[in-house]
Amino acid sequence: MEFLLKLDNRFGEGKWVEEVAVEADRLGFYGFLMSDHYMWQTREPVDVTTLETWVTLTYLAGKTDRIRLGTQFSPIPFRPPGMFAKMLSTLDVLSGGRVLLGVGAGWSEAEFRGYSRWGSPKVRVDRTFEGLDLMLRLWTEDEVTFNGKYYQAERAVLEPKPVQKPHPTLFVSGRARSYRMLGLAGRLGDIFNVTSRTAQGEETSQSEVQESVDYVYEVARKAGRTGKPAYAMSLRGDRYTPETYAKGVESAIELDAKYLVTYFPRDEKYLDYMRNFAREVMPSFA
Repeated sequence: MEFLLKLDNRFGEGKWVEEVAVEADRLGFYGFLMSDHYMWQTREPVDVTTLETWVTLTYLAGKTDRIRLGTQFSPIPFRPPGMFAKMLSTLDVLSGGRVLLGVGAGWSEAEFRGYSRWGSPKVRVDRTFEGLDLMLRLWTEDEVTFNGKYYQAERAVLEPKPVQKPHPTLFVSGRARSYRMLGLAGRLGDIFNVTSRTAQGEETSQSEVQESVDYVYEVARKAGRTGKPAYAMSLRGDRYTPETYAKGVESAIELDAKYLVTYFPRDEKYLDYMRNFAREVMPSFA
């Protein structure tokens, strides 16, 4: 079991984020993931206090040594994919091959209208597929000419290529029964997650989640992808105790998860929770 620490970017406390990431690296967490939002849409008025995620992760690459750095959901349609591919390739080089890209289609209408271009769910997924296709070609081909419906490139050269081959780690997430994104996870993902909430914030039944996990594995099997992708589950609680979190890890193992995206209550004891988890829980599941 590999443990990833998840922290949202919905605040401006940069030094605290640095402290958490450096400590996670020291404690042996596999990865440090940040949310990737410019504007959140979870309350009124819209919360707009955020750090730019990939700038923050690039800064953290210089402060850490081993931990993977990335996201669980980066909305591919939000940025020009060619420029995004260049950004991530550069960070992969500077970090020695530690980039982990969370592939998503985006959901926050407020931030898309503020900084990018909104579209229907179908269009956003179409743009995700096409944008990721362009990124993968830029990471693996010497020169790329691309004529898509949404994106174009003429004789684009991306050098240096990422350290990771054939490309940075792809973490693809989708909601239960969102078959297009789940299919993408099966075809291309290195790691995948099935989110347990609907777009309206309602809990999804365990049977629906398991059906979606099985669907990803079936797509991967048909594509001849032996051993990939690996299933990641989320672990969170309203309060932290090592006993309850250890039970959560055991449940994830029973469901054949290979990665655990770990959340801790964000209060004044956050760093204490991390240290206790690394000392009391993680060694039992190494």
